[in-house]
Amino acid sequence: MSKHVVAAVADLPPGSRKLVMVKGRPIAVFNIGGDFFGLMNRCPHQGGDLCAGELTGLVTADRPGEYRMSRPGEIIRCPWHGWEFDVRTGQSWCEPGRIRTKQYPVEVASGDALVKGPYIAETIPVAVEEEYVVVEV
Repeated sequence: MSKHVVAAVADLPPGSRKLVMVKGRPIAVFNIGGDFFGLMNRCPHQGGDLCAGELTGLVTADRPGEYRMSRPGEIIRCPWHGWEFDVRTGQSWCEPGRIRTKQYPVEVASGDALVKGPYIAETIPVAVEEEYVVVEV
């Protein structure tokens, strides 16, 4: 697996998402409260664009008429047919035992760490002050 810088952390504030292409794969990157997650941008049902879906929470009920909303902003709803997926895991809420969308590891790396690497070349001093979102494919 290889790692790819896809955005500066400042470009993805909490509650936002960004569609990126990595090695020909469309990946939706989400920022939930400062934690970053990557999902394949295709609903496994019929290929809907998950990045264009509504971010919502998990609705539960013990009995009719008594509903609770939890996990706000952690569930993505496919815009085509309403299938819902946990952004943190890719797990489907329609058929959790059988269906999920592919999840990609995402991390935040400092710019200083990214400019260092296994490269051999003439170098000049460089200062990088931002942090970047990195997806592993």
